[in-house]
Amino acid sequence: MTNIPVTATDDALLQAPLALLDSRFAQRVVTLPSGAQVAIRECGVPVSKPSAVLLHGIGSGAASWLQAALAAGEQAHVVAWDAPGYGLSTPLAGDAPADTDYAARLHELLLALGITRCVLVGHSLGALMACAYARGPGATRVARLVLISPAGGYGAPGRAAVAERVRSERREALRTLGVAGLAERSAERLLSTAAGAQARAWVRWNSARLQPAGYLQAVELLCASDLARSPGLAMPVEVYCGDADVVTPPEACRNWAEFFGAEFHLIERAGHAVPVEQPEAAARIITRAVEQANGVRQHG
Repeated sequence: MTNIPVTATDDALLQAPLALLDSRFAQRVVTLPSGAQVAIRECGVPVSKPSAVLLHGIGSGAASWLQAALAAGEQAHVVAWDAPGYGLSTPLAGDAPADTDYAARLHELLLALGITRCVLVGHSLGALMACAYARGPGATRVARLVLISPAGGYGAPGRAAVAERVRSERREALRTLGVAGLAERSAERLLSTAAGAQARAWVRWNSARLQPAGYLQAVELLCASDLARSPGLAMPVEVYCGDADVVTPPEACRNWAEFFGAEFHLIERAGHAVPVEQPEAAARIITRAVEQANGVRQHG
């Protein structure tokens, strides 16, 4: 079983998902031509096209997609990465890499994996990375873009003061609480009040694996990036949000859907961490997007 420490309280709740993680969604490390490494997890049908590529949020990692990926993997090839600076993935250069730097690393990874066409799914901060890729090197490779509870970023003109406040608050929280403290409080903010004990334990487990340097780079990305820098994308876009999301609330996500001219759907009984709290719904979203990218007619 994966050798990651867990609290005594969560240990029993985590036995089943950790066993699944190691047996059906195991990690492997891809060494890129640049020398950088990216840790990924994959499952599903290896010959299916397009692949579904999953990008996690700021307090999470590839493993957070476990249940959703396994369900979607029954019909598609699914790949989830640990973003640069997360897990065993090599951080990007500098203290404040841009969204285009994350997009370049993603492009290098997909080239190494031989993925020429994908449905790109970005959750929370992953939406900023996904949009940077879709408007840049992935413009002809992303068949469909799915944004789940997208973070808008704080890099828009006139938001410098807000960005500085967010940067200071997150840095101070990491300094005073440490990774363990951030993980302990993560479930209360990322899940709805109806979430079960196992979902809460799984959110804490994923957050507890944060690497401080990579997390601080991601904070800089959040503060400097702006989802509105990606207008007029070349591919269809879909936007989803949990109906109990307090991090990226439904109205904010609806506004982003209008910005992109995208479909918008609420996911019932879900907070911000939709892939953890409602993995079946997340899997249906992924599978449906892959089918639509392949021209499969939808019913109902």
